[in-house]
Amino acid sequence: MVLIAAGAVRAATRAPAPPDPAAPAAAAAANPNCTLVVPPDPLSAKGLATPYRLRATNRGQGACHEANPAQSAFVQATIVDPATGMLSVYDPLVVDDGKRPARAPVTPALPAGAVVGIWFGFNGDVLTLRANGTSLTDGKCVNGTANSPFGQFAHCNAPAFFTAAHAAVTAGKLAVPPIQMGLDGRPCPTTRDFSVVDMDQSDNVTTAYLALGNGSTAQDTAANRAALGGRILVNASDNLLVDSFLDPALGCVPFTAPNLADNGTPATALGLNELQAANQHAPAALVPPNDPMALIGAKTSLTKTNLYRAGVGQPPLNALGTTARTYCANLVGAAPQRLQLDRTLTVQGPTPDAAVAKNLFTFLAQRLHQSFIELNCGKLLNVGNPVRLTVKNGIAVDARFTGRGAQPQDATAGDPQPSASSHY
Repeated sequence: MVLIAAGAVRAATRAPAPPDPAAPAAAAAANPNCTLVVPPDPLSAKGLATPYRLRATNRGQGACHEANPAQSAFVQATIVDPATGMLSVYDPLVVDDGKRPARAPVTPALPAGAVVGIWFGFNGDVLTLRANGTSLTDGKCVNGTANSPFGQFAHCNAPAFFTAAHAAVTAGKLAVPPIQMGLDGRPCPTTRDFSVVDMDQSDNVTTAYLALGNGSTAQDTAANRAALGGRILVNASDNLLVDSFLDPALGCVPFTAPNLADNGTPATALGLNELQAANQHAPAALVPPNDPMALIGAKTSLTKTNLYRAGVGQPPLNALGTTARTYCANLVGAAPQRLQLDRTLTVQGPTPDAAVAKNLFTFLAQRLHQSFIELNCGKLLNVGNPVRLTVKNGIAVDARFTGRGAQPQDATAGDPQPSASSHY
């Protein structure tokens, strides 16, 4: 992802798509605000196989093109069969409005009574969902609050998916893999681990698409790669950071399920990440009210925070209280120590973005440095930034951690957290 585009500060705090050498000039001027038209009956097999259409939210700001990595939008579905507890993954395709896919999407075979959850990610700033007929209502889609979209994130029918999945676990039909131990002797990080989260946790997806030279797109499947070639578009996401970068570096294995578009090939997904993260040991990182995607303008919102939390299977916040401060205290209290502990492992790992960091260690360090600033943790805690970066030519090449910062804190009374055995 090109970090000189609008929203560059936010983009630098997550794992971006590998840069496209041909894209920088175009991406620098790219319209950062796009709209995704949700197809009719989006929770059905036919709806999943119908391409979503990308268009500019405001045409005066320029066009939106799915093949431009700075504007790419992504859709991901995870399906649970309540009768058997079986999980599966399917990535609906996104195409430019008015264009045909390079190859028709595979129509998934869904079990009777399947409960489908859909999540969205975006490499720009603000993604707005638009209905095709009653598709937003039929899909129980949530884009944020009235006139205040989340930003890069949205979801459809997600609370129902998590309810059905947890019911399957309770009934003994679904076994979510336990959190493993990493090569560092610590539990493998989840998307709710304070050593992983950033200024806007649990956002975006692990979907990838194929982009062809003519701007058309196709699902990223073995058959399509063989027939079409093309380059791969990926979403700059916390989930991709965990599954594709941190897990390999720490000797961990991500939670996968069969991909219904790719002959059952194991695939990762946001829904799977959050199901496993429900086993995160306290303190678990749950979306705080100072998350930029939970704000309405510059103000915190209990309603918008809880709409976001519901979309990623997290318990609602009862009151704003001191949750933001507690979140910052746990971020500062846990992340520097884990990043330093894992340095010998992550310094050997590839950087998710060579434009901002030399390796995985320095990427994580600059991400924490910026998250501390954007979450306003310095003011909330009255402490300095715990990360000191060494930067050369705009790239973080080293980092050290200074000061004791703040001690980890228990959850506030208004922010109940699940115990490590609450679901699994």
